[in-house]
Amino acid sequence: MKHIFESSNIIFVNVSVELVDDYLIMVNDIEHVDRFIGGDHREFTKEDEIKWVNKKIEASSLVYSMIEKASGAFIGNIELMDASCLTEKELGIAITYKMQDKGYGTEAIKAILDYGFNTLNLDKIILRTRTFNKRAIHVYKKCGFKEYNRDDTHIYMEITKEKR
Repeated sequence: MKHIFESSNIIFVNVSVELVDDYLIMVNDIEHVDRFIGGDHREFTKEDEIKWVNKKIEASSLVYSMIEKASGAFIGNIELMDASCLTEKELGIAITYKMQDKGYGTEAIKAILDYGFNTLNLDKIILRTRTFNKRAIHVYKKCGFKEYNRDDTHIYMEITKEKR
């Protein structure tokens, strides 16, 4: 796994087939993960995850697995997805249940913002989250995101390089 960047407690690496078993635990956890990220509530197989990893690698996607420095444990995945233009990306993050409520979400988001704005030279990062995901909304606001729209299902937030 190639080390891309790091923060105080997290190493960000390229997604890898080596981590497929960890990905499966996370994405198949409907109660603690899937319902917040808008998954399709189906059981993913090892073959599904291997295809997903290979697709992300082939497309040179900006998706990273987060590894805890102290233990080497899998934390989750974070991604900057294509948005409306080259200097704007959409943030997505999922943290496996056993690593939630430990501050990794805030740390990971701050690190990906630094990476996105300073290394990738992005101007804006947007996101959408479920209206009922109060914990995520709190973290996004703490990291500087501002709400710009909402509907019955989602809250849409953004942060710009200049207003950071």
